[in-house]
Amino acid sequence: MARPSPILGRALRLPVHLYDLGAARLLGHRFLLLTHRGQRSGRLYRTMLEVVEWDPERREAIVMSGFGPDASWRLNVLAGGAVEVQIAGLRFEPRVRSPEHEEAIGVLADYERRNRVAGPIVRAILSRLAGFRYDGSTESRRKLVEALPLLALSPRDRDEGAP
Repeated sequence: MARPSPILGRALRLPVHLYDLGAARLLGHRFLLLTHRGQRSGRLYRTMLEVVEWDPERREAIVMSGFGPDASWRLNVLAGGAVEVQIAGLRFEPRVRSPEHEEAIGVLADYERRNRVAGPIVRAILSRLAGFRYDGSTESRRKLVEALPLLALSPRDRDEGAP
């Protein structure tokens, strides 16, 4: 998967400033800010991610790796580098899980139902990111969750150790 251009990269980072200004609530549960540690560098990075599904009971956000399974933020998180999630007014150290394939397909279907009006735009963007024509069918969804995997982030239990 190609990295975003410098201009797109800057545009994608603009919402981070809302978090810096303490105005994260304006984004609600639609976006989250993930702080993660680089596997090799040890540096802290902050990545803005769209929330595909928010479960208020479990306080769990499911996000998509829009630049594929090898996106740096995803690899860092899976290697145990997830430091903090900020979403709406919440901040927590995340527990990370990869949703099972069928769950991921269902989450994506629910996302599409909730965003029906923007469906053609969403399908066009997902097609471009995934590298194939995404049509919203069940078979296409199966292929999409392999190309652009989902991750679930929820608060780590206090007695839970590092991953």
